[in-house]
Amino acid sequence: MTLPIALTGTDMIGQARTGTGKTLAFGIPVLQRTVAMHDPDYAELVAPGKPQALIVAPTRELALQVAGDIETSAKRRGTRSVTIYGGVPYEPQLEALENGVDVVVGTPGRLLDLSNRRALDLGHVKVMVLDEADEMLDLGFLPDVEKLIAKTPETRQTMLFSATMPGAIVSLARTHMRHPVNIRAESGDESEMVPATAQFVFRAHDLDKPEVIARILQAEDSGKVIIFTRTKRQAQRVADDLIERGFPASPLHGDMAQVAREKAMARFREGKTPVLVATDVAARGIDVSGVTHVMNYHCPDDHKTYLHRIGRTGRAGASGIAITFVDWNDIARWQMINRELGLPFDEPQETYSTSEHLYHDLGIPPGVTGRVGPPAAGPARESSRPRRGQETGTQGGQRPARSRSRQRTRGGAPVLGESATAPATAASTAAADVEAAPDSSSAAQPTRQRRRRPRSGQASGGEQAAPPAGD
Repeated sequence: MTLPIALTGTDMIGQARTGTGKTLAFGIPVLQRTVAMHDPDYAELVAPGKPQALIVAPTRELALQVAGDIETSAKRRGTRSVTIYGGVPYEPQLEALENGVDVVVGTPGRLLDLSNRRALDLGHVKVMVLDEADEMLDLGFLPDVEKLIAKTPETRQTMLFSATMPGAIVSLARTHMRHPVNIRAESGDESEMVPATAQFVFRAHDLDKPEVIARILQAEDSGKVIIFTRTKRQAQRVADDLIERGFPASPLHGDMAQVAREKAMARFREGKTPVLVATDVAARGIDVSGVTHVMNYHCPDDHKTYLHRIGRTGRAGASGIAITFVDWNDIARWQMINRELGLPFDEPQETYSTSEHLYHDLGIPPGVTGRVGPPAAGPARESSRPRRGQETGTQGGQRPARSRSRQRTRGGAPVLGESATAPATAASTAAADVEAAPDSSSAAQPTRQRRRRPRSGQASGGEQAAPPAGD
């Protein structure tokens, strides 16, 4: 529906539920309207080698995914593209921009930074795309996006794609777009969710959730699983717990280095680590084939977050399972989400790791436990630092004894006849060394007598002390 309109250069707003594949809806028009190096009219460009198209994504993972789709589609076209995002060195991105690029895909922060440094010239952009615009609003990127738009020509084509259209995004479209055509992929009364996703809502205790999740991971149809948590620390803790239980899991959150985040996503896509414990950084636009289960460790904040999370499964005609755990204090919040989406889970069923309906509903074989073997190797475990008392080269958690040596001196000079590495001992041992019989080397020197403090009423030599004068 979007291709005939987008190819004509008309501004457009594309709205569709998550999982329907909006990337190619703007990717193909962007490549068609871009002049490649081997095209006859490339030399006629005002500034050859400057970006002709700009695609803005809210997260690094989504930017990398969009860039990968653009590169795959442009193999025969010969279009040059570069991905610009934070958390990585500037040099490769600056070098790519200097060599010449046609399509730029990136996140708002790094794009604005390079533009302010005058390394990224947006003055010749013909097509600008805002992907997942509502997520940019939620992450606070809207001011940066408006600054980027101001750096592009007014005659550009602007395309905005999003699953939901909040008021701020509508206002942005009215301000920066010229008579946009609004295209919605389904009727207004149709559900926003992918119908191939089976949903389950359980009221579970927080201390029992790791055990419940461990048993769900052993379901008959379990493949790749994404577990969404509310905080970054919780994502790390849940991933560590699953690894300890023997499941190959990996965390994905904002406190991880960008290289570690890319490795975690690559291992998850390849199936080497089939369990991904993530914050909402992976809830938008991430398309991974074979995701069978999506779990919400806690109740989502609102219905939009719920939709985007469960939209990671049941994509491209495949079926999926979405499981949400609701705490007792989140019942009111879940009931609001339930009413907003018209779901039949107003009172979630109380569920524990031993509940019979849990095994029946999710196809868990009887007799499974929450542990499948020894701790599995995973990114969370490989990057962990050794604990205190477990450093390399120690046994039994004991540190090696330190060898200390002291040297006796007298008046700042070492005492003759003693080794420089002789260890210091107690005061009694030192005194015994002094009172020892002199050897041949010290025969010429008189032996120093040990001074003793006289007791009360006695002289130092054992004689009676003389009475003080005047008595």
